[in-house]
Amino acid sequence: MSLPKIKEARDLSDAQLAEQILAVKRQLMELRLQQATGRMEKPHLFKHAKHRVGQLMTVERERQLAAEAEAAKTLAASQAAAEQAATAVSPESEAVEPTIAQ
Repeated sequence: MSLPKIKEARDLSDAQLAEQILAVKRQLMELRLQQATGRMEKPHLFKHAKHRVGQLMTVERERQLAAEAEAAKTLAASQAAAEQAATAVSPESEAVEPTIAQ
């Protein structure tokens, strides 16, 4: 059995990704239980499960960082628009009070 590919993890939706992470963590718990009770037949499954958890959590973190970057970009754009609107001069405020020359 070969190690799973990360492309498979990237094709999952967010809900499926979270579900897969829980499933693989449960599998790791079962493997630990089997090892502790001496019923472990395939110790290489630890490596596969840990590798898969790492892949899934990496994809989850990549998505979190992308969402944060998008939120920061949107916030910066809205702040720039607000600043531009605040510095724009309205026609009514352009009226200058006359000064008396002495």
